[in-house]
Amino acid sequence: MQILLTLSVIVIALVAFVFEWLPADLTAISVTVTLILLKLVSPEEGISGFANNATITVMAMFILSAGITRTGVIQIVRDLLMKWGGKKASQQILVMGLIIGPISAFINNTAVVAIFLPIVEAWCKQRKISVSKLLIPLSFVTILGGMLTLIGTSTNILASGISKQLGYGEFSLFQFTGLGIITFIIGLIYLMIAAPRLLPERIPAKGNLMSENYELKDYVTELIILPSSSLVNQTLRQSKIQRKFDIDVLELIHNDTHFSQPLADKILSVGDVLLVRGSRDGLLQIKDERGVEILPDFKFGKLEQEMSETEEKVAEVLVLSNSRLIGSTLKDLRFRQRYNATVLAVRRGEELVRERLGKVAIRFGDLLLIQAPKESFIGLQTTRELLVLEERELETLRTDKAWVALGIVLGVILIAAFNILPILVSSLLGVILMVITGCLKPGEIYGAVRWDIIFLLAGLIPLGIAMENSGTTEWLAKFLVGLGGNFSGYWILTCFYIITSLMTEILSNNASVVLMIPVAAEVAKSLDLNPMAFIFAVTFAASNSFLTPIGYQTNTMVYAPGGYKFGDFVRIGIWLNLLFMIVTPLLIVLIYGL
Repeated sequence: MQILLTLSVIVIALVAFVFEWLPADLTAISVTVTLILLKLVSPEEGISGFANNATITVMAMFILSAGITRTGVIQIVRDLLMKWGGKKASQQILVMGLIIGPISAFINNTAVVAIFLPIVEAWCKQRKISVSKLLIPLSFVTILGGMLTLIGTSTNILASGISKQLGYGEFSLFQFTGLGIITFIIGLIYLMIAAPRLLPERIPAKGNLMSENYELKDYVTELIILPSSSLVNQTLRQSKIQRKFDIDVLELIHNDTHFSQPLADKILSVGDVLLVRGSRDGLLQIKDERGVEILPDFKFGKLEQEMSETEEKVAEVLVLSNSRLIGSTLKDLRFRQRYNATVLAVRRGEELVRERLGKVAIRFGDLLLIQAPKESFIGLQTTRELLVLEERELETLRTDKAWVALGIVLGVILIAAFNILPILVSSLLGVILMVITGCLKPGEIYGAVRWDIIFLLAGLIPLGIAMENSGTTEWLAKFLVGLGGNFSGYWILTCFYIITSLMTEILSNNASVVLMIPVAAEVAKSLDLNPMAFIFAVTFAASNSFLTPIGYQTNTMVYAPGGYKFGDFVRIGIWLNLLFMIVTPLLIVLIYGL
């Protein structure tokens, strides 16, 4: 009966993850609560995920990554990227891989992508290469680099914790580095050859004007207030035109003087010119009802160029996964008032949204085209919820602490590598030193943690406990052994790699590890094979997610900035997935034995 209940919870959880009825972290916590209510785990076992070594270590690594980010350590390598990149996409991918891949081995890869996205975009503009050629490779090299060490991804740390829970011990810091280096080299060579050929130029190489990339020609124009207009002597707030006609007033021109946000209390006069964003229907409606004239031959692209010489500018802003904006509309957020900035358009993967923006619910990975005063962008650069896709102003970083932060992280790595202290202890020690030395302020450590990942891990760990307690792991192992009893150990290992690889494309990689490692280890034990080989196969398969933009968070982060279509990931990712399905199990057998 307990096995049936556990399997039922697993199936329902899988469906909930796939259809995203709730955010992944809430789904995981719901699973824990269900397991406790069904008495498949005790309340103590249910909350044990919050005290698990893996959960605490992942939390500490997020904070250490923030220390590196806040002090601008990674900006130090920017010049190397610019200098050695060359003019060919293949050479750029090679240099990018050699620099960014090793960094991803020690710093959370979502943080690495967040830092390098603006740098790679600036690099592409300088070299006149489409960003579409390089952003998927950027994501993929951080994924490959994350498999070089234990601390490269939260998935590796979780897998290590599950291995310890099953009695096989934790992974050492460099336990699978040999395998990781080989797969990294293979993946980088593939990207150098395939990416320039398979990835289309979704965003033109010379498309420096963002208004052109967002096709704003018919959505941004100028209105002149006529003598008969009902707007005369009213403020914008009193006129309510922004709310009624679904338009945004970006600028007011009065007697050749330009006024930017905030504009709500500016009094309108005859002859004033309003620079507005809105739909064609909204603009025609305001023309008929409020007595304004649409000025012909207006070119926003020209204005965008002129803005670079004033205090206004247009830039792209990416919504990060831990943003509190997710799920809310721009109207609910009072985005204009909150950030003193106006959203002109939203790019969501291959979709462009330019109408009824106030009613658009924000999602992770959305790319917002924003017009605002320059000081507003400096403020946006310091928020943990949005990423301005341009290089950060150095004055917003604690560059004087860069070498201190780097020394702390290197110390954490060396202490763990030489087994002086467990990685859990050394990483927590590193967190304390980050605060004591001023690399991070005390209040920043809480904002640095990806709490959605922490709750996801804490919620999934009890599911593995329930599988062990109820005998579900053993039952599944016997069932799979019965199905594959005639296959060799190598082919069974390969099957686990393939199943996990496919599962991680539709679930989170952490969920795949929790579900598959106990079963894989039990199957290996039943067949007198090496359980660690199977654990490594599942760990690598769960992290090497290249097939879709939703399979891994770094893929989602580059989806909109690259202007990609869903099929672009399939086109380049399917061959890489197939390559690793063949190569990785074979390498595991050769290196670790079966």
